[in-house]
Amino acid sequence: MTTSLKELTSMRVGGEPAEIYVAKTRDDLVEHTLNVWRSGDDWLILGGGTNMVVADDVEGLRVIKVENLGIEPVRNKDESRVVVRVQAGEDWDAFVAHTVKTGLAGIEAMSGIPGTVGAAPVQNIGAYGQELSDSMLRLEFVDYETHEIAILEAKDLQFGYRDSAIKRGRPGVITWVEFELQKLDGLSRPLYSTQIAADLGVAMGAQVPLEDVRNSVLKLRARKGMVLDANDPDSVSCGSFFTNPIVSDKVARALPDDAPKYESEEDEGLTVKLSAAWLIENAGIEKGFQIAGSGAAISSKHTLAIVNKNGATAQEILQLAEYVQVRVSNKFGINLQPEPNLIGFAKH
Repeated sequence: MTTSLKELTSMRVGGEPAEIYVAKTRDDLVEHTLNVWRSGDDWLILGGGTNMVVADDVEGLRVIKVENLGIEPVRNKDESRVVVRVQAGEDWDAFVAHTVKTGLAGIEAMSGIPGTVGAAPVQNIGAYGQELSDSMLRLEFVDYETHEIAILEAKDLQFGYRDSAIKRGRPGVITWVEFELQKLDGLSRPLYSTQIAADLGVAMGAQVPLEDVRNSVLKLRARKGMVLDANDPDSVSCGSFFTNPIVSDKVARALPDDAPKYESEEDEGLTVKLSAAWLIENAGIEKGFQIAGSGAAISSKHTLAIVNKNGATAQEILQLAEYVQVRVSNKFGINLQPEPNLIGFAKH
């Protein structure tokens, strides 16, 4: 299978690789991946293609597209906790919908996040008060360095905010992931999102029907252009392009009082999470902004997303991202870090 990667990524950019191989089973995924690694060729593991920007020139790249499917209960830990094994090629949101339908709580607030289950632990995806690390138990991992297959526990992945040991430099491929979910009589875990609580008219910490949480999240995400929708030009993106920066309390206190600050502590030296969207907007970049002559734009719904508005090239996407970084750095002295993986670009 050969085609341009712009056809397989949500940002709709990327050149034509040497090969795109579709792995339909776990064994096929392992076997073909090892063969590619032994060849010494450049390689890319591709899930849903939703958290990456691929360069316009990827000549010689061999792509392994992960499409192994299956969701199965493995065991009950007790009356209220169930372990579920999910194959890496399953669509993440379809898996969330499955858990909501079957009355399993733990990932309902992560509805609408695009991509595959196998890619989710790499990024430690999260939204609206839930993170994958809260419920992931273990996974099967084929290690690029050793070519060995290992079972990695959650603690082995050293999860951080949108981060993991795999993302930080342990390349390989995930074949399946196990989650520990809860039976709470059809109710969600306690809400840790003020946005969901406000939308549903309940207090923080309340437990509400799983379906209500899912519907609320999908609505909130759609307002920001963060749900893939063929009819929404603002969804031609890879979601949030920058992570919310984590800075020292001293740096946070130097910002204006109206700058959102999360997880702040009064003690000197502790870290504070800031809003990247607020920093972008207050650096003078508005929704819908475009560099003259570029096909890339800031989303008209949310300044945290960069969209492919008019047939942008990958280089134009990167150019706009760098422009945003420079504006924020010049204004606040804070360096925004890209959230998506940048594939095939020269490091500088």
